[in-house]
Amino acid sequence: MLAIEVGPVDVAHTRYAISPLGETMQALRVASGAQPAGALRPWAERIAPLYQRLRADVPAVGALTALMRRGGYNADFIHPPPSGPGGDFTAELAAVRATPLPQARAELARNLAGLRPPPRYVQQILDAPDVVDRLADAIEAAWHALVAPDWARVRTVLERDLVRRAGHLAMYGWAAALSDLDARVSWRSEGVAGTIEVRTGSRTTWERHRLGGQGLLLMPTVFGSMITYVEPPWPYALVYPARGIADLIGPPPAEVAGQCLGRLLGPHRADVLRALAVPATTTQLVRQLGLSLGAVGGHLAVLRDTGLVTRVRTGRSVRYERTPLGDALAATRSSR
Repeated sequence: MLAIEVGPVDVAHTRYAISPLGETMQALRVASGAQPAGALRPWAERIAPLYQRLRADVPAVGALTALMRRGGYNADFIHPPPSGPGGDFTAELAAVRATPLPQARAELARNLAGLRPPPRYVQQILDAPDVVDRLADAIEAAWHALVAPDWARVRTVLERDLVRRAGHLAMYGWAAALSDLDARVSWRSEGVAGTIEVRTGSRTTWERHRLGGQGLLLMPTVFGSMITYVEPPWPYALVYPARGIADLIGPPPAEVAGQCLGRLLGPHRADVLRALAVPATTTQLVRQLGLSLGAVGGHLAVLRDTGLVTRVRTGRSVRYERTPLGDALAATRSSR
């Protein structure tokens, strides 16, 4: 269990980032079965043939999956912390390729400690003098096969969650920002400061850390589960499941989603209203739904005129969100 002490200045220094390389590694976990698919099962079933082809074409992918463990150390160099807001896979991959060989060897040895000996072909890859490049090539291949085709929608889900999370932290404080982060995460207020408590693993004693003005790095993930980083090279960070993951796997069956909503509003306008379960910009809706900018704008205008959505300007961006009436209508379910 972790207790992370937060001071008054840590709100200002808290940062937010998106990591396409991190999403690639997490997607690989799901595709390989190293992590339960859960709500992403339709996605995992859809890309299963692509994953099997990837494993056959790029043996080093097997070396990556052999390193994956839950509740233990995973080599940092194959998933480095983003240096900024993130979103640039090429820059992240370049950081992996720049890893000195002695560092890679040390992290791989720590990663493998306590695991069963890997298959012979995996050990040969991990012992190779070009192991860093081989693993980087495997990450790049996994990105193109598993994540890049869906990245526009994945990025939209992540960006929308970050905007919402940052707004809650700035306006209402840590309790609001962490309230739905994960069931294992809670906030204990202590005046102008407080403690983020994370209940993980089987430990019954608290491991205490202090941000000390560094702030926290918050990173949403579509493919992963909650991860806490409290040791270098990462800054203090929480990786957490983003809201709206269902957007990645497509709309639910018409009977479940409320077929009557499509008959009432029209199928595309109903899709826009359902997509606004999390506030979004017009551009984000275009990426998510695959509609044209003009079509989305037209549907939003009608939904706004009928009182189902409203818009809020934040800086240069305009976000749309559902009104209480829109929420009620979108929650409609058809019945037999």
